[in-house]
Amino acid sequence: MDHSGHGMTMDLPPFTLGRGLEWSADPFFLVACLAGLALYGWGVVRLVRRGDKWPVGRTFAFVIGVLTIVLMMCTRLNDYGMVMFSVHMVQHMVISMVSPILILLGAPITLALRALPTAGRGRKGLRELLLMFLHSHYMRIVTHPAFTIPLFIASLYGLYFTPLFDFLMGSTTGHIVMMVHFLAVGLVFFWPIMGVDPGPHRPGYLMRMLELFAGMPFHAFFGIALMMASQPMVETFKNPPASLGIEALSDQNAAGGIAWAFSEIPSVLVLVALLFQWYASDQRQAKREDRAADRDGNKELEAYNAYLSSLHARGN
Repeated sequence: MDHSGHGMTMDLPPFTLGRGLEWSADPFFLVACLAGLALYGWGVVRLVRRGDKWPVGRTFAFVIGVLTIVLMMCTRLNDYGMVMFSVHMVQHMVISMVSPILILLGAPITLALRALPTAGRGRKGLRELLLMFLHSHYMRIVTHPAFTIPLFIASLYGLYFTPLFDFLMGSTTGHIVMMVHFLAVGLVFFWPIMGVDPGPHRPGYLMRMLELFAGMPFHAFFGIALMMASQPMVETFKNPPASLGIEALSDQNAAGGIAWAFSEIPSVLVLVALLFQWYASDQRQAKREDRAADRDGNKELEAYNAYLSSLHARGN
């Protein structure tokens, strides 16, 4: 039985990290990741050629983010993830919480808006269509916390604790759809919270932190539920191949531990990113105020001093 389409998952030897990291490319994700890197590189080169700058840190974050997807989907980890709950959970956690954060820190939408040429007056090119999409009613809905937080939670409980997971794991197409879904959910959840790109929903920094901490505990609860279960809860992983030498319940307990531990990792990453963004925003605001003061000769301060003087004169 070959779920993944590129590895005989029923005959896998016992899992080791070395075996898991062997190359075994999923064609869909390999092509998609290479295309993403190529398009991002095109945008950076276009900016540099016209004399504009693009932060190296953003490029680094985006490339590492895409490579984490390659690591999860184009190695034997993807084969082992078809029959081992613990390995599958590593894939899920990385693709839904680590990869999106790094990709968003790469600001791909901002890069596209700066790199794409503008269409002529009255015409709509790719840049104009992208702007329309960003400001659409649809985007306002899918980036609102009333939508993103329930979706983030439902992607765990509504998938693993229903027959939907077994259905998707039964075919290559279903497996690809599920992994793309994990990535998309992570992107729409973290984008309003710490994404660099402009978006229709952009609350203050304190509210963003609240949104983050509203979603993360449910990952921990999900992990604890798996660890405390007295029997396998997911049909797909109830009968692991004998060649793996594992027991289904202990593998499920390991999967629960991974889900519980991963709830902390993105929280720390996003919190650090938010604090840096908050500090940078305050610095930019201070510089704008300084420039404004230089332009008007501190008229606002002078007006305030005149107001104090008039109060003092009245008192006398």
